[in-house]
Amino acid sequence: MYNNIFKTGINLLTSVFIFLILSTNINAEDKPKKEIGFDEKLGETIPLNISFLDEYGKPVTLQELFTKPTILTLVYYKCPGICSPLLTGVASAIDRLDMGAGKDFNVVTISFDPKETYLTAAEKKTNYLETMNKHIPADSWRFLTGDSSNIAKITDAVGFRYIPQGQDFMHAAAIMAISKDGKIARYLYGTEFNPIDMKMSLIEASEGRTGPTIATLMKLCYSYDPEGKKYVMNITRIAGGGVVLMLGIFITVLIIKKKRNNPGTDRERNIN
Repeated sequence: MYNNIFKTGINLLTSVFIFLILSTNINAEDKPKKEIGFDEKLGETIPLNISFLDEYGKPVTLQELFTKPTILTLVYYKCPGICSPLLTGVASAIDRLDMGAGKDFNVVTISFDPKETYLTAAEKKTNYLETMNKHIPADSWRFLTGDSSNIAKITDAVGFRYIPQGQDFMHAAAIMAISKDGKIARYLYGTEFNPIDMKMSLIEASEGRTGPTIATLMKLCYSYDPEGKKYVMNITRIAGGGVVLMLGIFITVLIIKKKRNNPGTDRERNIN
């Protein structure tokens, strides 16, 4: 009798377990998948061998343009929504950035609308360069167009998802800092960008090469906040560095004072 009860209990538990698994799968399938936004792919590499048309109508590969840390933006030039504010935000950040476009970093903008041509890209480039207060080299900010195949390759590589809606698209706004080797270092969201955030993301993207001392100090003072999606001053790290510095100064002063108070000891050592 007890064996039958035990078997019945096991069968009941097994049935409940299977039901829960099936229910979970059904619920997971019922949940609508997020169709707009970014699936961050930090540390992954974008394909640099894909080709686009530049603002002059000439074929160019990303390998030719990513010669240094690069800010990548994905927009479409006739966007009635957030694309123009995003590019305006990039231009404004470059104006306030204490790094040189074309010297320390590049900017590459790619249209994800295959219907757009290089003529529209050229017009957009002229407009944004003219509105900037800082003069930057024309080849430091490139505006590209491409076919649907290569557009899909770059959007998939950075995890950018968007939905066609009539003649327009529903999409999110962000820029990406990418190393010259194509490695994705950071995503910055929105349409306005703090120069510190942009500078730190470019410093992270430049880690493949030796950076200047100021870049090392910046990395010590700032850290990325994944929740706030921005860089924040690392008070703990700064305070710790200050304590170490003060301790070093204190020990140095003590050593100097000791030598001044015992000048004869050094002379005796020299005589012996």
